[in-house]
Order: sequence, then structure tokens, then C-alpha cells
Amino acid sequence: MRILTGLQPSGKLHVGNYFGAMEPAVRLQEQGEAFYFIADYHAMTSSHKADALRENVRELAIDFLACGLDPAKAVFFRQSAVPEVNELAWILSTICPMSLLAKCHSYKDKTSQGIAPNHALFAYPVLMAADILLYDSNKVPVGKDQKQHLEVTRDLAVKLNDTYGEGTAVIPEPIIREETAIVIGLDGRKMSKSYDNTLPLFGDEKTLRKLIMKITTDSTAVEDPKPMENSIILALYRLFASEADYATMVADHERGGIGYGDLKKRLADAYWDYFAPMRERRLAISQDPGYVDKILADGADRARNEAAKVLQRVRRAVGLA
Repeated sequence: MRILTGLQPSGKLHVGNYFGAMEPAVRLQEQGEAFYFIADYHAMTSSHKADALRENVRELAIDFLACGLDPAKAVFFRQSAVPEVNELAWILSTICPMSLLAKCHSYKDKTSQGIAPNHALFAYPVLMAADILLYDSNKVPVGKDQKQHLEVTRDLAVKLNDTYGEGTAVIPEPIIREETAIVIGLDGRKMSKSYDNTLPLFGDEKTLRKLIMKITTDSTAVEDPKPMENSIILALYRLFASEADYATMVADHERGGIGYGDLKKRLADAYWDYFAPMRERRLAISQDPGYVDKILADGADRARNEAAKVLQRVRRAVGLA
């Protein structure tokens, strides 16, 4: 089984990125042949600052390695280090109906947030399909917000096989963890940089605790039971706490007598302790820049070797070879 996932280097990673993509990816590297990439081409759809892109790529590489990605078990590389992906994206574009892309909600969502519409933003799902199909990926961990794009990938793989012969493309399957597919942000909406409601993975402890203390709550008195439906505190605490500790917090909500401030402090403690081992690994990795460079270079060599095999098969099928 070949597993593939990618993360955009669009700034500091947050808890939603971790539980939606990184943590499942780290677990899955034990279950199959893993290909994990930094999606720097995709990041260019909404940002054109070269220095920021370079810095974000390096920071993401360090973060992913700190969070448990093992280069001995996973092929880890920059998307742009494998130029074959662009040729496959063009081939897929020749069979992709405009109506398929017009249905994608991500384009509409991003343009509604003020991101200038451009061809790359509109054609993003085709490049994502190329990312996946280029490595004959069988399983692709995605969040609910990317499920539609994975369906586009499957549609294009089927269309490629129908047009040029069965076996031209492998049809991938999504892996979606329903309980953490959408991580709640500090304001109750989906955690997203676009909403400025994220809880970063790494950073200054005092600053991060202040963020948690700003979580939106209602005006329930200290002595009264706290409503649990749509509770941001409970939703986040469940990610970091043991089952026993989570059950205790639920009981404290039901019983009352504890204020939101104390509950938020308990959440902050659980969050800080959860990521403590990763903070230590991150510090060690960041002090050895040559290590990160070598990991990405080795990963790119291995990725290009596999990509070349798939692309040659597709080129023969479509008549380019």
C-alpha cells in the first residue's frame, strides 16, 4: 500500500494541521510505503513572496520531522523538486472538464476571502491530482475540506483509464478521520489561518497560553453547570487529554462549581504537555540545518525515481513516447 499526503508551506502550522494531516501521516508511515511532500507549488496560488516561501518550506520540514516523520520510513521531499508533476498535470488538464473544476468549493471559498482569482487557484485540483497519481498512490489522508478534491482526482484517474486504457492510472482512496477531520478553532469555527483563530503547534509558552485564555465562552456563572454542546474547550481538550481526564472535565461541566478560566488553564496545561516531546525534537533539528537539507535531497531523488516510472507509462499510453 502506497500512502501519499502533502502540506502547504503557508505559515506556522497549527493544531488543525497536526491532527488533520500530520498525526495521521506519522501513524500511517508504519503501515505502508509513505510519500510525504511539501506543497510549495500549491502555496504559490495565494502568495508570491519568495523569501517567505523559502522560510516556510524549511520551517514546515523541521515541524514535520519534529512531529514524528521518519525519513527511514517515508519519502519526504519538496513538490517542486519533482518537475514531472507539471507534465502530468498538463496531461490531466487535457481530459479535465471545466465543469468539474467549476464545482469545487475551495476556489469559491478562497476568492470570497479576498484572494485574487487566477488560473492556478482554479486549476489547483488538477495539480493535486497529479501529485497523487504520479506515485501510484493507493491511500490519501485528507481533511473533510479536501475530500472534494480527492474525488476530482478519482474522476480524472477514471477518465484517464477510459480514454487511454485500463491501468494508465491507479485510482486512490481517501482516508478521513471523522473525529478530527475538522478541528475547532478558538472562536468555534473551523481552525484556519483565514479566520485568525488558530492554536500554533510551536511558540512561546506565555503567548500560547494567552491565546487559549481568549477562547470564546458564554456567561454561565461559576457555580452553574456549563453547556457541553458546541463547547470549544471540550472539543480541544479531547485532542490532548487522556480518556480519564476528558471524562473528568465532562463531569466538571455537568456539576458546575468551576469557572471557565480554570477549565481553560487545564486545557492549556494538557496542550503544552502534549507537544513537549515534539518541541524538544524541533529544537535539536533546527540546530542542524544540514540534516534537513540532506533529508529533502534524498527524498527528492527517491520521489523522482518513482515519478519517472509512472510518467513514462502515462506518456506511452497517451502517445508522447
